[in-house]
Amino acid sequence: MPIRNARRFRVEQTEAETALWKRLRNGQLDGVKFRCQHPVGPYTVDFVAIAERLIIELDGGQHAVQQARDERRTDYLSQQGYRVIRFWNNEVLDNPDGIMLRIRAFLEAGKSG
Repeated sequence: MPIRNARRFRVEQTEAETALWKRLRNGQLDGVKFRCQHPVGPYTVDFVAIAERLIIELDGGQHAVQQARDERRTDYLSQQGYRVIRFWNNEVLDNPDGIMLRIRAFLEAGKSG
């Protein structure tokens, strides 16, 4: 089921997911290999850099009302050894360069600790 969901989510990406994927794919960010809509346990994450153990999640308006569910999801992913960074969809669309700088900083912080 997670693989089927991942495939469906790849086809049904949001505008923000599509915009960020264009900047992450093919190692464009410092050669880091990201996967899009990838299953991790029972969840399908928006973007993951497996070697760096980093997950990027994009949140739309529905996430404001499902914070407890998102916290459980983040807790599970953290227990699997991943660091999770979240951005609002409008942040990705309004300030893509700033988002890339924040992701790069998160990747750098992971190298030192």
